[in-house]
Amino acid sequence: MNYFKQILQFAIPYKKYAILNIICNILYAVFSTLSFLALIPVIEILFDKSKRISELPVWEGWPNVKQYAVDYFYYNVSQRVAEDELSALVFICIIVVILFFLKNIFGYLATYFITFLRNGVMRDVRDAIYDKLIELPISYFSEKRKGDTISRITADVNEVERSFLSILEMVVREPLTIIFTIIAMVLMSAKLTLFVFIFLPISGLVISRIGKSLKRQSSQAQEENSTFLSIVEETLSSLKIIKGFNGEEQFRTKFRSSTNRLNTVLNSLLNRQNLASPASEFLGIFVIVIILWFGGQMVLVDGTLSAATFIAFLGLSYNILTPAKQISKASYSVKKGDAAAERILSVLNTETTIKDKADAKVAATFSDSVRIENITFSYEDEQVLSNFSAVIPKGKTVALVGQSGSGKSTIANLVTRFYDVNEGAIKLDGINLKDLTKNSVRAQMGLVTQDSILFNDTVRNNILLGKPEASDDEVIEALKIANAWEFVSDLPLKLDTNIGDSGNKLSGGQKQRLSIARAVLKNPPIMILDEATSALDTESERLVQKALENMMMNRTSIVIAHRLSTIQNADQIIVMHKGKIVEQGKHQELLSLNGTYKKLVDMQSFD
Repeated sequence: MNYFKQILQFAIPYKKYAILNIICNILYAVFSTLSFLALIPVIEILFDKSKRISELPVWEGWPNVKQYAVDYFYYNVSQRVAEDELSALVFICIIVVILFFLKNIFGYLATYFITFLRNGVMRDVRDAIYDKLIELPISYFSEKRKGDTISRITADVNEVERSFLSILEMVVREPLTIIFTIIAMVLMSAKLTLFVFIFLPISGLVISRIGKSLKRQSSQAQEENSTFLSIVEETLSSLKIIKGFNGEEQFRTKFRSSTNRLNTVLNSLLNRQNLASPASEFLGIFVIVIILWFGGQMVLVDGTLSAATFIAFLGLSYNILTPAKQISKASYSVKKGDAAAERILSVLNTETTIKDKADAKVAATFSDSVRIENITFSYEDEQVLSNFSAVIPKGKTVALVGQSGSGKSTIANLVTRFYDVNEGAIKLDGINLKDLTKNSVRAQMGLVTQDSILFNDTVRNNILLGKPEASDDEVIEALKIANAWEFVSDLPLKLDTNIGDSGNKLSGGQKQRLSIARAVLKNPPIMILDEATSALDTESERLVQKALENMMMNRTSIVIAHRLSTIQNADQIIVMHKGKIVEQGKHQELLSLNGTYKKLVDMQSFD
């Protein structure tokens, strides 16, 4: 229930709908009880002349209000019976119909108002999860499966909606219906009511035993649901490899194994849940039979209860069954929803390790240099950088080269503050990045990654990501600088052409040039190129390399390069090996050292 309380915090903005729902549910419960009580005078007055009242009752104060109300109602009905028994019957029937109509109209209004609360809470929960996913550091997702994350924002949220929020409809209505009904039953016969409630704890014990393992099984089902979603996501993003290696059967087996496990868990879970309704109904009918036996004796043998009152009492007893059954089903739903809410809240309650300080400054401009001072960094237990230092002056190009795994891309991740250093500091114009807001730091930087990350959208919207207000002329100019306008202008809808999921309607080189155009349009003072030309063919590389050189003339650039031909003109080249600097200098200087850089150059051919 602790998770339920946390989810209910999202309902606070919708409290007006909750209040209206409560008011309508109170009226529903009142009219639900009165609709059965109205049957008593129908039976007594029409079929028992001794119950008719010929004198108008006298008001004797609030202590006798119940008797006054009953006598006044009996008097009016008796008068109508005396005039015309048929019209009196019609009058009673109309009253009963009106009471049932009011009961149902207030029931509808209660669900009408709670709908806005339910849907509003679900929207806010989804928004909160998405905001949290955007806020969390990159490191969080390196340990998570995409399918699991997708499952939490879809299946788990839907389960909370079905489980937790569905009981909001009955949290007032059903208990109040039971309370008002019990009050009416006690007023009619305290002895018979007490006898009935001897059997209710037995029913409750049986129902609670049925639902004991629902939370555990529901948690297993949600975990397995996230597993098969992960397999689907991996399959869709890796179809070329799967087909190229004839791996269809392996993935088919993997997927079916997951769905079989999910099928087994769901069968057990749903069968146990489905047992709730027939079990509670059977126990309810069992109680009704007990009432028939015990109450029948009070009417036929003892004479302590009138037949009309007994019939109404039976109706009220049955009136308890439906809400009691709903409450028992709701208890199962809470157990299922508890597991889903736990998974949702584990995301929402995750501490964001990379966040702005309360007094963080805004990096409005870049005027001096980026300084990397004796930084050490580890991914979990694996040390990637050790006492690394470098200075990137404004307007200069610094290239990082080395074998795979030497820590080059890690530098880019740390400078953009996707991760925080373990030791040392990275400073922008002499100010530690940790003392600046993340957004203002990243606003000073443009990023082109090794993998072309594009979105299932138009060319225009992909380019506008860093500068949403840019005009079409600016977009086209950026595309020209990236040597991308030539192919974009040939697309069916030019800038409005959708490039498909991850830009898969384009070639690798075309995708990379769009990524470069996106960075060009942003026009940041610092450009970070993480092996930006690695996906290009020779011709495209020449075109883009010239564009990059033009772009970097007035910018500070950090270039992470695999192809050494692209960084010969860099102001400084830093050669890395296992997270440490082994050489640094300009191209010719490093060649003359005849060391690590020379070996890397010899492995590649220059034009």
